[in-house]
Amino acid sequence: MSLIKRQFVLSLLLLLLCQAPVAREYDPDNGEEINEVCAGCHGEYGQGSEDGEYPRLAAQPPGWMAKQLNLFKDRKRPNIAMIEYVDDRQMPEEDIQDVSIFLSQIKLKTKLEPVDETAPDFDAYARLLESKKLMQIPLAEGDVGRGKKLYAEECASCHGKQGWGSHKKDTPMLAGQYTNYLWRQVEKLRKRLRIHEEDEPDKELLDDVKDADLKDIFAYLSTMDD
Repeated sequence: MSLIKRQFVLSLLLLLLCQAPVAREYDPDNGEEINEVCAGCHGEYGQGSEDGEYPRLAAQPPGWMAKQLNLFKDRKRPNIAMIEYVDDRQMPEEDIQDVSIFLSQIKLKTKLEPVDETAPDFDAYARLLESKKLMQIPLAEGDVGRGKKLYAEECASCHGKQGWGSHKKDTPMLAGQYTNYLWRQVEKLRKRLRIHEEDEPDKELLDDVKDADLKDIFAYLSTMDD
């Protein structure tokens, strides 16, 4: 290779390296600050609302949450309430990544360990804060045993053996999620208001699943935090 060609190649490589995106570290303070806005609907700890109007976000896979926020932003997942919060000015990509990671790291307990409240070192305030991170899904009607079998056949390969999702696969948890919310998402998926599989937008997996089967599956999932 001639000297001129070598210099040209080196200059081109240098230009490409300068234009390459710089890896950005997660900013937990920024994530916490953004979550203060999200908390108005989804709760301080991402626990959602008891009526299932707003879903639980705590401990969901960060990649999945970031994807949903971008779907809201691109209007591919219609949600009027989210519109004002997800435009590029209100929530740029850096904010999406930070709040998604922040929420994914929140752990919600399903029960409080017994303590001696008469002990001299008992901290009532710490116990109160701990209780705020307590969450259990009410038991849903249905045949739990049959639902367990159906879940293993239809859902476990993506959403995990017990419904807690997968951070590695970016698939959301179904266990620990409000049953009313799950039913609403089924309706939206069947109406194509949500897309289950982006590579096959016209095919919906739930079209072939009977409501009676879903009822039992949801009954099983509602027991997973017991």
